Parts: sequence; C-alpha cells; structure tokens
Amino acid sequence: MKLVGISGALAGSKTAIAVEETLKTAGRLDESLEIEMIDLKDYDVEMVKGYPLEKYNSDTQNVVKTILGADLLVIGTPIYQASISGVLKNLFDHIPQEGFDGKVVGMVATAGSEKHYLVPEYHLKPIIAFLKGVLPARNVFVHNSCFDGSNTIINEDVLNRMETMSKQMLKLHTSK
Repeated sequence: MKLVGISGALAGSKTAIAVEETLKTAGRLDESLEIEMIDLKDYDVEMVKGYPLEKYNSDTQNVVKTILGADLLVIGTPIYQASISGVLKNLFDHIPQEGFDGKVVGMVATAGSEKHYLVPEYHLKPIIAFLKGVLPARNVFVHNSCFDGSNTIINEDVLNRMETMSKQMLKLHTSK
C-alpha cells in the first residue's frame, strides 16, 4: 500500500513539515506503508497547456504518475489569499478527471491566519471530490503559531488531528 504526500508550496517549509509529520504518523500506525514525499519546490511541474501528459517534461510526468500510482494521498497546501496555492491547482489540472478514483485523500493546510481554517473544506475538498477521491471526515489545519522557532510542530492538538486523520484514512482504505 503506497502513501504519497504532496507539499504544494514553493516557498517556506511549514507545509512540507506538516505533510511529512502526517506521513510519519501514518507510518507509525501501519509499518507496511510504502511512503513517498513530493515537495513541489523540488520539481519543475510545467504549467498546463492542454497537451497529453507525454508532451510535458519528465518532472511533470513523474509527479503525475507517482500520484496516480498511490493508494492514499496526503495533500498539503499553504493558504494564500484565502485559497490553495497556484502550484497545487496547476498540479491538479494535470490529473485526469477520475485520477483519484479509489484513493483516500487527506488534507493538510498551513496558514498565518486562523480565519483560513475552512479553506480546505471550500477550495480543496471540491477538487478532490471532482477527481473522485475518498475523503476522511477530518482534515488538519496548522496555524503558524503551532510551530516553534525551528519549525517543529509543538501543538499537541495538531499532532492528535494528524493521528486521527491518518487512522481514518487507513480505515477507509482497508474497508473498500
């Protein structure tokens, strides 16, 4: 069973840290998971131009194929201007309409304002549903104040939410 995490941020490290912490949590719950992290700042995913996937560069093809080959996904986004990141939206535009069919998809969002906690529900959830992903009941919101000076998540409630979401994801996957 393959779990892929995606950090949809090109700047900063908090989103990647939150996704990685969620992946580690899921890995502790199920040691048989094959876990892979895609940090979009490490890849040159081309802008969508409406071409077939094979017309894009190798980074774009590899990222999309890795996502399509996953059983479970944890998608992380920073919240910019009360929405998901543009780089993440661009990646979603590369995914076929039924690309998440049968995949359990968890959401992790990081933000500097607590007012943005509903952005995953209103911006990310509809995209995942459109791509036919299966969503757990819970997602994870991480405010900047939940990190210490070395960008370690120190908020126990956030860590508990990561565990709860991971448990729900694993249960949803095995009950299919």
